[in-house]
Amino acid sequence: MKTDIILSGVGGQGILSIAAVIGEAAVKDGLYMKQSEVHGMSQRGGDVQSNLRLSDSPVASDLIPLGHADIVISLEPMESLRYLPYLKKDGWIVTNSQPFVNIPNYPDVERVLAEIGKLPNKVVLDVDSIAKNLGSARVANIVMLGAATPFIGIAYDKIADGIRSFFARKSEEIIDLNLKALKAGYDVAVKI
Repeated sequence: MKTDIILSGVGGQGILSIAAVIGEAAVKDGLYMKQSEVHGMSQRGGDVQSNLRLSDSPVASDLIPLGHADIVISLEPMESLRYLPYLKKDGWIVTNSQPFVNIPNYPDVERVLAEIGKLPNKVVLDVDSIAKNLGSARVANIVMLGAATPFIGIAYDKIADGIRSFFARKSEEIIDLNLKALKAGYDVAVKI
């Protein structure tokens, strides 16, 4: 088993929390893991990106080479296109359909989504609306994680355990909300 994941988005969207939950699940599953992240401009709404490499054998490098990512998980559609050169030909893009417009010359959203639409393996969903319907916009990242779960290579129940572990210091209500968010995203992906 080997899965190379690129997580991308904008500062404040919870990219690093997704990486931490997957990391918790990987460790509980007995997998090796390497992670690299870039989040220097995250406080200003800049690009946040993480390379996450999972394997049942030791991983030498934390960086994913061009054309080797199995999945790009993005909370921002334009950011998913930024990392497209890293995606394998048969890899998956799992992205939010709603943009985070943080620059004055943000490209036309319809054009961005049309480019994503050309890809053979994609899940595009409005995680913001799904999260709001669950009662908290703050769980949009976990909705995205749920949508990506079928492609990560770790069983759903292990990802759920990762959420329980990551949010262990929070209330049961917060844990339950995040588990509902995971399930909501997962349900969308399995329908696609």
